[in-house]
Amino acid sequence: MLIRAGNRRIHYDLAGPDDGPVVCLLHSLSQDMGVWAEQLPVLLGEGYRVLRPDMRGHGGSDASDGSCTMAELAEDVALVLDFLEVEKLHLIGLSIGGMIAQCFAIAHGDRLHSLMLSGTSPERLAGGMESLWQPRFDAMNAAGSLEPLADSSMERWVTDAFRPRRPKRWQQLRETVAATSLEGYRAGAIAIENYDVTAGLPSVTVPTLVVCGDEDTGTPPAGNRKIAKLIPGARYVEMPNARHFPMVEYPETFAGIMLDWLREPR
Repeated sequence: MLIRAGNRRIHYDLAGPDDGPVVCLLHSLSQDMGVWAEQLPVLLGEGYRVLRPDMRGHGGSDASDGSCTMAELAEDVALVLDFLEVEKLHLIGLSIGGMIAQCFAIAHGDRLHSLMLSGTSPERLAGGMESLWQPRFDAMNAAGSLEPLADSSMERWVTDAFRPRRPKRWQQLRETVAATSLEGYRAGAIAIENYDVTAGLPSVTVPTLVVCGDEDTGTPPAGNRKIAKLIPGARYVEMPNARHFPMVEYPETFAGIMLDWLREPR
């Protein structure tokens, strides 16, 4: 489904009973809503109404003209919620989706029942533009696509054991990287480069759970633990033998953590 935001269209999927509690799932950079495929039936089976928007320049959503901030990406989520007349929800974000979710919690905490963050960071990533992003920009500009980034992304996201166990799913994730628009990836990366919510997190009063794989090199455990320390009362769970996408590689374990969190009385 599509809604219009100025000269852009935002693509989203909404499934589940009209009267079910709403859970919004935010994806990572160079993926789309499909990264949550393993968790969607789990949530639907529990009676939740599941909203999955595509970030600017990802999946079916149009890219913006030029760069954007993480706060602006959070306002895209608010726009979709307003359009759907969703007043309050549970918000779950992965990677840059977790960064967007943190910005949303700071700006719109009164709209959240709970916040769950997976493999994310409270600030710009180590390496910065010169050593992290510019080499990726150069490679994708030369190729005219994100194809040069696909294999290295998969190495960061899942363990070596995942590919032989689920080769079709591995290929699906890889092809999503390669098919992501250059404009969407670049804008998301620049938003990360200019992102820091460490000063704002202590003001978040929403019940918060932070989950991270112990082998996550892109958004390491230290940064995730920092989020849990900065948000009052937040909890931290570390998943063993997991990298950046535990919801895909260990869906049953992740689903158990997620459902236990969502079911907690508040």
